[in-house]
Amino acid sequence: MHLSTLPDQTGFYRGKVRDVYYIGSDWLVMVASDRISAFDVILPRTIPFKGQILNQIAAHMLHATAEICPHWLSDVPAPNVSIGKRCEPFRIEMVVRGNLVGHAWRTYKSGERRLCGALMPDGMKENDFFPEPILTPSTKAEAGHDEDITPDEIIARGLATKEQWEALAALTLRLFRKGCELAKARELILADTKYEFGLLNGSICLMDEIHTPDSSRYFLAEGFDDRQTRGERQLQLSKEFVREWLISEGFMGKEGQVVPNMTDQWIETISGRYRELYERVIGEPFLPEALSDHETRDRIIVSLEKLGAI
Repeated sequence: MHLSTLPDQTGFYRGKVRDVYYIGSDWLVMVASDRISAFDVILPRTIPFKGQILNQIAAHMLHATAEICPHWLSDVPAPNVSIGKRCEPFRIEMVVRGNLVGHAWRTYKSGERRLCGALMPDGMKENDFFPEPILTPSTKAEAGHDEDITPDEIIARGLATKEQWEALAALTLRLFRKGCELAKARELILADTKYEFGLLNGSICLMDEIHTPDSSRYFLAEGFDDRQTRGERQLQLSKEFVREWLISEGFMGKEGQVVPNMTDQWIETISGRYRELYERVIGEPFLPEALSDHETRDRIIVSLEKLGAI
């Protein structure tokens, strides 16, 4: 998407998935693209309507958790666009895990029993529930790979004060519990997710997206216990299947590795998985809406004027 310069634009940042336009000193326009990343690498092909799916799930979930933590979002003027307040970010990703899966499982399988300072008990199988959710934060890298970090290291490096860390940890666990409740109502299990926070007028504020397939992993609740007992793979809705495919093709984002070819059929499969997750999480049919760059830009400007941002 090419919006050119927006009124009163003071900056621009392109992330792995989102394009961020800074408006004045107080506002952000965040455009969720159809790009997809894995192992902190942007893959060479886009996924149809992925941006709309991510943006609409995130907006739904931010509003559903607003009683727990204030959030940055003010308006969703277009399917893949969010506008909200600019926060001073904590350079931390607050990762929380209810199940032993993904990076936690790969760490556990290697013989390690601590991840980011959190203890993982002996005797667990892949996908088992932890006795209590664990926090496994990572640094928020400007470029390249995010890195695991312990709470003590966060405080020592000045990424947050002790009081801020304690507040972030408490909010993360409360948001995760709410996310699990919302997932359970849709016959899903929220296995793990991440949150990003910032400061707005000195108060902690929830930023970016939450509970989307890019930031979360969902299992299908029906038959979960039986599959665990039989040692079968769990049915999940997330982009982990993309990571698993890349690993099977010999790619993990390491230097010198080449992203494998993504066929049209594989792109359609990924898009279908994202649509399925939207409908399972939200409980409504996904209605794709394709707008031209011109139409999207017009909607953004109308919204910025309504919000008093320009």
